[in-house]
Amino acid sequence: MKRPGGFDPVPDKPVARATPPKAKVQAGRGSTSSKPVKVSTANRQQRKVERLEVRRFTRRSRHRRTFWLGLTASLAVLGVLLAVAIYSPVMSLRTIRIEGATSVPADEIKTTLEGQLGTPLALIDYDRIKGELEKYPKIRSFVTEVVPPSTLVVKITERSAIAQVQSSTGFLVIDPAGVVISNSPKRISGLPILRVDFSDPNSPAFRSAIEVLIALPDSIRSQVSEITATSKDDVTLALVSANQSVIWGSAERSALKARVLEELMNVQGQKSGLEFDVSAPLSPVVKQG
Repeated sequence: MKRPGGFDPVPDKPVARATPPKAKVQAGRGSTSSKPVKVSTANRQQRKVERLEVRRFTRRSRHRRTFWLGLTASLAVLGVLLAVAIYSPVMSLRTIRIEGATSVPADEIKTTLEGQLGTPLALIDYDRIKGELEKYPKIRSFVTEVVPPSTLVVKITERSAIAQVQSSTGFLVIDPAGVVISNSPKRISGLPILRVDFSDPNSPAFRSAIEVLIALPDSIRSQVSEITATSKDDVTLALVSANQSVIWGSAERSALKARVLEELMNVQGQKSGLEFDVSAPLSPVVKQG
């Protein structure tokens, strides 16, 4: 269709829209995507560190748990073994062995303690053993030893006689503590008679006389027939042979007095009626009684 004026009409053309340059768009994308990459790498490293910390913590926990489990198992095994040791008949008392008994028959002591046979070693009644052995005055002390799986050893220490005391019923044999070991109707040879008030074994006179007897060597003690004291300072000895006597004095320096007396007796021999005065051991005196 023609318009007036003779010109052909010009067809309408679409208007082109402006678009940003492609290079700029690509450059813009590159500049905005670099920061997320760095952040993502840092996050991965942080997660890795966290995983390592978790593993280390859980490893410690596992080790701790293993330790406590092992300890619990060990205690359980120990408890079982202890129960076996206490209650098992395998670990019960079947043999009693007596050592050190001479004046008291070992078989008699063993018979006294047989009531413990069959008792588990861990349940032996030691108070009962003590009470039963206290019936024997000749036993001064004792020590027990358990020898698995079934033996009890009783080691006896007996009292040693030091003197005899005359009484209305005869002669009482005593040890250094004043304990009566035995009673004899006749005088026992080889033991000196103690002429001291025996009502109090802790009196100064009694203790002084006993200390003198202990200090004497066997060669002299065997020659003492009597020892007398009325106080701690006037101990005297009567010797068996030749009617000799010794003025001892107190029990102080008894070891020195014993050596001096032994030398004097070796020099003077068996002269009758001699009196040895060693109360001052550095200035001894020998005179005819």
